[in-house]
Amino acid sequence: MLRVKKRWAMGIGMAAVIVVSQGCSTPPPEQEPEEQAPEEQASAPQNEPTNDLPNPYSGSILPLPDGRTWGSSAGVDIAPDGKHAWVIDRCGSNGCVGSDLDPVLLYDGDGNFVRSFGAGMLAFPHGIHVDSEGNVWVTDPVLNDGRGEGANGIGSDVIKFSPEGEVLLTLGTPGVRGDSPDHFSGPSDVVVGDDGNIFVADGHGTGTNERIMKFDQDGNFLMQWGEPGEGPCGANQFSSLHALEIDSQGRLFVGDRDNNRIQIFDQDGNYLDCWYQFSRPSGIHIDQDDNIYVADSESSDRPDAGGPPHGDWLRGIRVGSARDGSVSYLIPDPEPTGGSSAAEGVAADSDGIIFGAEVGLPKMMRYTMQ
Repeated sequence: MLRVKKRWAMGIGMAAVIVVSQGCSTPPPEQEPEEQAPEEQASAPQNEPTNDLPNPYSGSILPLPDGRTWGSSAGVDIAPDGKHAWVIDRCGSNGCVGSDLDPVLLYDGDGNFVRSFGAGMLAFPHGIHVDSEGNVWVTDPVLNDGRGEGANGIGSDVIKFSPEGEVLLTLGTPGVRGDSPDHFSGPSDVVVGDDGNIFVADGHGTGTNERIMKFDQDGNFLMQWGEPGEGPCGANQFSSLHALEIDSQGRLFVGDRDNNRIQIFDQDGNYLDCWYQFSRPSGIHIDQDDNIYVADSESSDRPDAGGPPHGDWLRGIRVGSARDGSVSYLIPDPEPTGGSSAAEGVAADSDGIIFGAEVGLPKMMRYTMQ
Protein backbone atom coordinates (compact mmCIF):
# COMPACT_ATOMS: atom_id res chain seq x y z
CA MET A 1 0.00 0.00 0.00
CA LEU A 2 1.33 3.44 -0.85
CA ARG A 3 2.06 5.55 2.18
CA VAL A 4 2.77 9.26 2.36
CA LYS A 5 5.96 10.62 3.83
CA LYS A 6 6.40 13.00 6.76
CA ARG A 7 8.72 15.94 7.03
CA TRP A 8 9.56 14.68 10.50
CA ALA A 9 10.26 11.26 11.89
CA MET A 10 10.21 9.90 15.38
CA GLY A 11 12.88 7.84 17.04
CA ILE A 12 13.52 6.26 20.36
CA GLY A 13 15.15 9.43 21.62
CA MET A 14 11.91 11.37 21.26
CA ALA A 15 9.65 8.84 22.85
CA ALA A 16 9.00 7.08 26.06
CA VAL A 17 9.69 3.56 24.91
CA ILE A 18 6.91 1.19 25.94
CA VAL A 19 7.56 -2.46 26.71
CA VAL A 20 5.16 -4.68 24.82
CA SER A 21 4.43 -8.36 24.99
CA GLN A 22 5.90 -10.65 22.39
CA GLY A 23 3.49 -13.12 20.87
CA CYS A 24 3.87 -16.51 19.31
CA SER A 25 3.06 -17.32 15.72
CA THR A 26 0.13 -19.54 14.89
CA PRO A 27 0.25 -22.13 12.11
CA PRO A 28 -0.55 -20.74 8.65
CA PRO A 29 -4.34 -20.52 8.33
CA GLU A 30 -6.54 -21.96 5.66
CA GLN A 31 -10.15 -20.77 5.79
CA GLU A 32 -9.92 -20.16 9.53
CA PRO A 33 -6.58 -20.49 11.38
CA GLU A 34 -6.38 -23.01 14.17
CA GLU A 35 -6.56 -21.51 17.63
CA GLN A 36 -3.35 -21.48 19.65
CA ALA A 37 -3.03 -23.65 22.71
CA PRO A 38 -3.47 -21.57 25.89
CA GLU A 39 0.15 -22.00 26.94
CA GLU A 40 1.27 -20.47 23.63
CA GLN A 41 -0.93 -17.42 23.96
CA ALA A 42 0.42 -14.12 25.19
CA SER A 43 -1.01 -12.76 28.41
CA ALA A 44 -2.18 -9.14 28.68
CA PRO A 45 0.63 -6.85 29.92
CA GLN A 46 -0.15 -4.48 32.77
CA ASN A 47 0.91 -1.25 31.04
CA GLU A 48 0.41 2.03 32.82
CA PRO A 49 -1.62 4.61 30.86
CA THR A 50 0.42 6.55 28.31
CA ASN A 51 -1.12 9.86 29.30
CA ASP A 52 1.86 11.99 30.35
CA LEU A 53 3.00 12.94 26.85
CA PRO A 54 3.56 16.29 25.12
CA ASN A 55 1.01 17.78 22.73
CA PRO A 56 2.70 20.02 20.15
CA TYR A 57 -0.47 20.32 18.01
CA SER A 58 -3.20 22.90 17.66
CA GLY A 59 -6.49 22.15 15.90
CA SER A 60 -9.23 23.73 13.83
CA ILE A 61 -12.48 22.43 12.32
CA LEU A 62 -12.59 21.73 8.59
CA PRO A 63 -15.35 23.77 6.91
CA LEU A 64 -18.24 22.15 5.08
CA PRO A 65 -19.60 23.55 1.81
CA ASP A 66 -22.99 25.14 1.13
CA GLY A 67 -23.93 25.84 4.72
CA ARG A 68 -23.78 22.17 5.73
CA THR A 69 -23.12 21.26 9.35
CA TRP A 70 -21.06 18.25 10.35
CA GLY A 71 -22.71 14.99 11.22
CA SER A 72 -20.77 12.13 12.73
CA SER A 73 -17.51 11.57 10.89
CA ALA A 74 -15.90 8.21 11.52
CA GLY A 75 -13.41 8.04 8.63
CA VAL A 76 -10.58 9.93 6.92
CA ASP A 77 -7.65 8.92 4.69
CA ILE A 78 -5.03 10.61 2.51
CA ALA A 79 -4.81 10.56 -1.30
CA PRO A 80 -1.64 9.27 -3.01
CA ASP A 81 -0.36 12.84 -3.54
CA GLY A 82 0.10 13.07 0.23
CA LYS A 83 -1.88 16.30 0.39
CA HIS A 84 -5.56 15.76 -0.35
CA ALA A 85 -7.76 14.18 2.32
CA TRP A 86 -10.91 12.13 1.73
CA VAL A 87 -13.34 12.35 4.64
CA ILE A 88 -16.73 10.96 5.65
CA ASP A 89 -19.66 13.03 6.84
CA ARG A 90 -22.76 11.07 7.82
CA CYS A 91 -24.98 13.55 6.03
CA GLY A 92 -25.30 16.03 8.89
CA SER A 93 -26.55 13.31 11.24
CA ASN A 94 -25.43 9.83 12.29
CA GLY A 95 -26.57 8.14 9.09
CA CYS A 96 -27.39 8.89 5.49
CA VAL A 97 -30.64 6.96 4.92
CA GLY A 98 -33.10 9.32 3.23
CA SER A 99 -30.56 12.12 2.78
CA ASP A 100 -29.64 13.75 -0.55
CA LEU A 101 -26.26 14.95 0.76
CA ASP A 102 -22.92 13.56 -0.44
CA PRO A 103 -21.19 11.70 2.42
CA VAL A 104 -17.71 11.39 0.82
CA LEU A 105 -15.81 14.69 0.57
CA LEU A 106 -12.39 15.71 -0.75
CA TYR A 107 -10.24 18.49 0.76
CA ASP A 108 -6.97 19.95 -0.50
CA GLY A 109 -3.78 20.33 1.54
CA ASP A 110 -4.86 23.72 2.87
CA GLY A 111 -8.16 22.39 4.18
CA ASN A 112 -10.32 23.73 1.35
CA PHE A 113 -13.28 21.71 0.07
CA VAL A 114 -12.79 20.37 -3.49
CA ARG A 115 -15.68 18.05 -4.38
CA SER A 116 -17.92 15.26 -3.07
CA PHE A 117 -19.96 12.23 -4.13
CA GLY A 118 -22.08 9.36 -2.82
CA ALA A 119 -25.57 10.74 -2.22
CA GLY A 120 -28.10 7.91 -1.88
CA MET A 121 -25.39 5.23 -2.13
CA LEU A 122 -24.44 4.73 1.53
CA ALA A 123 -26.52 4.05 4.64
CA PHE A 124 -24.02 4.36 7.52
CA PRO A 125 -20.58 5.13 6.02
CA HIS A 126 -17.92 4.08 8.49
CA GLY A 127 -14.37 3.22 7.40
CA ILE A 128 -12.55 4.80 4.46
CA HIS A 129 -9.33 3.82 2.70
CA VAL A 130 -7.56 5.33 -0.32
CA ASP A 131 -5.47 2.84 -2.30
CA SER A 132 -2.26 3.51 -4.23
CA GLU A 133 -4.21 4.31 -7.40
CA GLY A 134 -6.37 6.89 -5.65
CA ASN A 135 -9.51 4.78 -5.50
CA VAL A 136 -11.70 5.38 -2.46
CA TRP A 137 -12.99 2.39 -0.45
CA VAL A 138 -15.86 2.87 1.99
CA THR A 139 -17.35 0.37 4.44
CA ASP A 140 -21.09 0.67 5.03
CA PRO A 141 -22.34 -1.45 7.95
CA VAL A 142 -25.96 -1.83 8.95
CA LEU A 143 -25.83 -2.69 12.64
CA ASN A 144 -28.21 -4.68 14.77
CA ASP A 145 -28.75 -1.68 17.07
CA GLY A 146 -30.54 0.11 14.22
CA ARG A 147 -27.76 2.28 12.82
CA GLY A 148 -28.00 2.27 9.03
CA GLU A 149 -31.39 0.56 8.92
CA GLY A 150 -34.24 1.75 6.71
CA ALA A 151 -32.39 1.78 3.41
CA ASN A 152 -33.51 -0.26 0.43
CA GLY A 153 -30.77 -2.27 -1.26
CA ILE A 154 -27.79 -0.44 0.23
CA GLY A 155 -25.55 -1.03 3.25
CA SER A 156 -23.85 -4.14 4.70
CA ASP A 157 -21.18 -3.89 2.02
CA VAL A 158 -17.81 -2.43 1.06
CA ILE A 159 -17.66 -0.25 -2.06
CA LYS A 160 -14.64 0.69 -4.16
CA PHE A 161 -15.16 4.06 -5.85
CA SER A 162 -13.05 5.81 -8.44
CA PRO A 163 -11.86 9.28 -7.37
CA GLU A 164 -14.83 10.64 -9.33
CA GLY A 165 -17.34 8.47 -7.48
CA GLU A 166 -17.90 5.69 -10.00
CA VAL A 167 -18.54 2.30 -8.40
CA LEU A 168 -15.74 -0.07 -9.44
CA LEU A 169 -16.31 -3.03 -7.10
CA THR A 170 -18.72 -4.09 -4.37
CA LEU A 171 -17.92 -6.66 -1.69
CA GLY A 172 -20.76 -8.29 0.21
CA THR A 173 -24.44 -8.36 -0.64
CA PRO A 174 -25.98 -4.87 -0.52
CA GLY A 175 -28.80 -4.62 1.96
CA VAL A 176 -28.30 -8.13 3.42
CA ARG A 177 -26.40 -9.03 6.60
CA GLY A 178 -24.90 -12.47 7.16
CA ASP A 179 -21.89 -14.60 8.00
CA SER A 180 -21.06 -16.30 4.70
CA PRO A 181 -18.10 -15.25 2.53
CA ASP A 182 -20.37 -13.00 0.44
CA HIS A 183 -22.06 -11.27 3.39
CA PHE A 184 -20.96 -8.98 6.20
CA SER A 185 -22.51 -8.36 9.61
CA GLY A 186 -20.74 -5.11 10.41
CA PRO A 187 -17.87 -4.08 8.09
CA SER A 188 -16.00 -1.41 10.05
CA ASP A 189 -12.83 -0.87 8.03
CA VAL A 190 -10.97 -1.91 4.88
CA VAL A 191 -7.35 -1.78 3.71
CA VAL A 192 -5.59 -2.88 0.50
CA GLY A 193 -2.12 -4.43 0.44
CA ASP A 194 0.69 -3.83 -2.05
CA ASP A 195 -0.33 -6.95 -3.99
CA GLY A 196 -3.93 -5.77 -4.31
CA ASN A 197 -5.36 -8.15 -1.71
CA ILE A 198 -8.21 -6.63 0.28
CA PHE A 199 -8.74 -6.96 4.03
CA VAL A 200 -12.09 -6.18 5.69
CA ALA A 201 -12.74 -5.89 9.42
CA ASP A 202 -16.19 -7.45 9.72
CA GLY A 203 -17.13 -6.63 13.28
CA HIS A 204 -18.61 -3.84 15.38
CA GLY A 205 -19.47 -5.27 18.78
CA THR A 206 -22.30 -7.45 20.05
CA GLY A 207 -24.02 -9.58 17.42
CA THR A 208 -21.42 -9.10 14.67
CA ASN A 209 -19.03 -11.63 13.19
CA GLU A 210 -15.76 -10.17 14.58
CA ARG A 211 -13.64 -11.65 11.79
CA ILE A 212 -11.01 -10.44 9.36
CA MET A 213 -11.82 -11.35 5.76
CA LYS A 214 -9.29 -11.45 2.92
CA PHE A 215 -10.17 -11.08 -0.78
CA ASP A 216 -8.07 -10.91 -3.91
CA GLN A 217 -7.91 -7.76 -6.03
CA ASP A 218 -10.98 -8.85 -8.00
CA GLY A 219 -13.05 -9.39 -4.87
CA ASN A 220 -12.82 -13.19 -4.72
CA PHE A 221 -12.90 -14.53 -1.16
CA LEU A 222 -9.61 -16.09 -0.01
CA MET A 223 -9.78 -16.70 3.74
CA GLN A 224 -10.93 -15.41 7.11
CA TRP A 225 -9.98 -15.60 10.77
CA GLY A 226 -11.44 -14.46 14.07
CA GLU A 227 -14.51 -14.78 16.26
CA PRO A 228 -16.18 -12.77 19.04
CA GLY A 229 -14.42 -12.99 22.38
CA GLU A 230 -12.19 -11.50 25.02
CA GLY A 231 -9.47 -14.14 24.93
CA PRO A 232 -5.76 -13.37 25.16
CA CYS A 233 -3.76 -12.04 22.25
CA GLY A 234 -3.20 -14.68 19.60
CA ALA A 235 -6.46 -16.52 20.33
CA ASN A 236 -8.09 -15.01 17.21
CA GLN A 237 -10.78 -13.36 19.33
CA PHE A 238 -11.92 -9.78 18.83
CA SER A 239 -14.43 -7.41 20.38
CA SER A 240 -15.49 -4.44 18.25
CA LEU A 241 -13.06 -5.08 15.42
CA HIS A 242 -12.82 -1.43 14.43
CA ALA A 243 -9.67 -0.54 12.46
CA LEU A 244 -7.14 -1.97 9.99
CA GLU A 245 -3.80 -0.68 8.71
CA ILE A 246 -0.64 -2.09 7.08
CA ASP A 247 2.92 -0.95 7.84
CA SER A 248 6.02 -0.90 5.63
CA GLN A 249 6.84 -4.50 6.59
CA GLY A 250 3.44 -5.66 5.37
CA ARG A 251 2.17 -6.37 8.89
CA LEU A 252 -1.57 -6.04 9.42
CA PHE A 253 -2.48 -3.90 12.45
CA VAL A 254 -5.93 -4.70 13.86
CA GLY A 255 -7.81 -2.34 16.16
CA ASP A 256 -9.40 -4.74 18.69
CA ARG A 257 -11.23 -1.86 20.33
CA ASP A 258 -13.25 -3.25 23.23
CA ASN A 259 -10.29 -5.45 24.19
CA ASN A 260 -8.19 -2.27 24.46
CA ARG A 261 -5.40 -3.49 22.19
CA ILE A 262 -3.87 -3.62 18.73
CA GLN A 263 -3.25 -7.17 17.53
CA ILE A 264 -0.66 -7.55 14.76
CA PHE A 265 -0.75 -10.30 12.11
CA ASP A 266 0.96 -11.17 8.87
CA GLN A 267 -1.24 -11.12 5.79
CA ASP A 268 -1.93 -14.85 6.05
CA GLY A 269 -3.50 -14.46 9.48
CA ASN A 270 -0.52 -15.57 11.56
CA TYR A 271 -0.37 -13.75 14.90
CA LEU A 272 2.78 -11.69 15.51
CA ASP A 273 2.37 -9.29 18.41
CA CYS A 274 0.00 -7.35 20.65
CA TRP A 275 0.21 -3.73 21.83
CA TYR A 276 -1.75 -2.06 24.62
CA GLN A 277 0.20 1.23 24.86
CA PHE A 278 -1.91 3.03 22.24
CA SER A 279 -5.02 2.66 24.43
CA ARG A 280 -8.45 1.72 23.01
CA PRO A 281 -8.04 1.87 19.21
CA SER A 282 -10.96 3.23 17.19
CA GLY A 283 -8.78 4.29 14.24
CA ILE A 284 -5.22 3.55 13.05
CA HIS A 285 -3.07 5.26 10.42
CA ILE A 286 0.54 4.36 9.53
CA ASP A 287 2.63 6.39 7.09
CA GLN A 288 5.53 5.29 4.87
CA ASP A 289 8.04 6.13 7.61
CA ASP A 290 6.08 3.90 10.01
CA ASN A 291 4.85 6.76 12.15
CA ILE A 292 1.63 5.46 13.71
CA TYR A 293 -1.44 7.47 14.69
CA VAL A 294 -4.07 5.82 16.89
CA ALA A 295 -7.39 7.41 17.82
CA ASP A 296 -9.03 6.53 21.14
CA SER A 297 -12.58 7.88 21.22
CA GLU A 298 -14.02 5.76 24.02
CA SER A 299 -11.73 5.16 27.01
CA SER A 300 -13.42 5.88 30.33
CA ASP A 301 -13.59 4.53 33.87
CA ARG A 302 -17.39 4.85 33.91
CA PRO A 303 -19.40 1.64 33.41
CA ASP A 304 -22.07 3.62 31.51
CA ALA A 305 -19.69 5.24 29.04
CA GLY A 306 -20.45 2.86 26.19
CA GLY A 307 -17.61 0.37 26.31
CA PRO A 308 -15.77 -1.64 28.97
CA PRO A 309 -14.21 0.57 31.69
CA HIS A 310 -10.61 1.50 30.89
CA GLY A 311 -9.31 3.03 34.10
CA ASP A 312 -7.30 6.24 33.88
CA TRP A 313 -6.51 6.06 30.17
CA LEU A 314 -7.22 9.36 28.42
CA ARG A 315 -9.07 9.65 25.13
CA GLY A 316 -7.28 11.30 22.24
CA ILE A 317 -4.86 10.70 19.36
CA ARG A 318 -1.56 9.02 20.23
CA VAL A 319 1.39 9.41 17.86
CA GLY A 320 4.32 7.03 17.89
CA SER A 321 6.36 4.48 15.97
CA ALA A 322 5.07 1.29 14.37
CA ARG A 323 8.66 0.02 14.28
CA ASP A 324 9.31 -0.18 18.02
CA GLY A 325 5.90 0.56 19.56
CA SER A 326 7.05 3.74 21.29
CA VAL A 327 4.54 6.54 21.94
CA SER A 328 5.67 10.15 21.57
CA TYR A 329 2.67 12.48 21.63
CA LEU A 330 -0.92 12.66 22.81
CA ILE A 331 -3.55 15.07 21.49
CA PRO A 332 -5.97 14.75 24.40
CA ASP A 333 -9.73 14.92 24.13
CA PRO A 334 -10.57 18.42 25.43
CA GLU A 335 -14.13 17.44 26.31
CA PRO A 336 -14.51 13.71 27.12
CA THR A 337 -18.25 13.10 27.26
CA GLY A 338 -20.62 10.17 26.75
CA GLY A 339 -19.77 6.93 25.06
CA SER A 340 -17.71 8.53 22.30
CA SER A 341 -15.85 11.79 21.89
CA ALA A 342 -12.61 12.95 20.27
CA ALA A 343 -11.41 11.35 17.04
CA GLU A 344 -12.65 7.92 15.96
CA GLY A 345 -10.94 8.00 12.55
CA VAL A 346 -7.45 9.40 12.03
CA ALA A 347 -5.00 10.11 9.18
CA ALA A 348 -1.95 12.30 8.59
CA ASP A 349 -0.70 13.94 5.37
CA SER A 350 2.84 14.34 4.05
CA ASP A 351 3.29 17.61 5.98
CA GLY A 352 2.48 15.93 9.27
CA ILE A 353 -0.99 17.47 9.45
CA ILE A 354 -3.31 15.18 11.40
CA PHE A 355 -7.02 14.76 10.67
CA GLY A 356 -9.37 13.53 13.38
CA ALA A 357 -12.86 12.29 12.44
CA GLU A 358 -15.19 12.78 15.42
CA VAL A 359 -18.48 10.95 16.05
CA GLY A 360 -19.74 11.91 19.50
CA LEU A 361 -19.16 15.66 19.08
CA PRO A 362 -19.49 15.56 15.30
CA LYS A 363 -16.84 17.36 13.26
CA MET A 364 -13.61 16.87 11.32
CA MET A 365 -10.52 18.30 13.04
CA ARG A 366 -7.28 19.36 11.36
CA TYR A 367 -4.20 19.49 13.62
CA THR A 368 -0.90 21.19 12.78
CA MET A 369 2.35 20.92 14.71
CA GLN A 370 3.45 24.16 16.35
